[in-house]
Amino acid sequence: MSTNNKFNRSHLSVLPEQQLRDMLTAGTDIHRCYRLLQKHENYGNVVREVLRDQGQFVEYDHYPKGDVHDGDSYSQYFYHAHRGLNGENGHFHTFLRSKGMPSGVSPAPYTGDADWPKGDDALSHIIAISMDPKGYPIGLFSTNRWVTGETFYSAEHVIQMLDNFEMDLLYPSWPVNIWITATMKLFRPQVEWLLKVRDQTIDQWAQSHQGTDVYEDRNLEITSQLTIDVDRQLKWVNEELASRNLH
Repeated sequence: MSTNNKFNRSHLSVLPEQQLRDMLTAGTDIHRCYRLLQKHENYGNVVREVLRDQGQFVEYDHYPKGDVHDGDSYSQYFYHAHRGLNGENGHFHTFLRSKGMPSGVSPAPYTGDADWPKGDDALSHIIAISMDPKGYPIGLFSTNRWVTGETFYSAEHVIQMLDNFEMDLLYPSWPVNIWITATMKLFRPQVEWLLKVRDQTIDQWAQSHQGTDVYEDRNLEITSQLTIDVDRQLKWVNEELASRNLH
């Protein structure tokens, strides 16, 4: 699937002022993390920091080992590499586990044979963040269920989970945890858009591949994706606020 760039600044026009200002705050947090990491010669960037003291890097392995779990918010992430997209070094996968989900959400209807995680083990993949070799985010993408072994939730329900994603702990790196939390906030409009496109892609695939379990079809891996840029996003937010005479 080629990179989809149909998201643009006009999508920010429907956002409330407070969300736009929260996005600016998230951008400030992101740049502060970059500044702090760059001050130490042994760290340098988000990717180097999350791989620090993890030994030899092996494709497909999760870093840091055992993933990162916030026991209060039940948020989770890991970093790995395998896709080899142009300009990508690797990517973060972000999740929310069942105990951190808002009331009223439930897994998507499913009649197939795959064993979806249940109960306390149920988790929802939120979005993946593609990173370049210098440790900066360059894209977001969503995946089919089989890719992460998640319990699949509709876009409507995953969007409800977004407020609850927060990595508020020191391990493995406080700057990285602040950065990933802030990145999810800064690009929340894109995340919501990608999740909706994900569901459309899956529905269209199921209709054109009758008789297959769409969630387990290895021919469908990436369900939506687009490029991102922190400074461009902040520019869009400032332009939107200025257009409302709110800057």
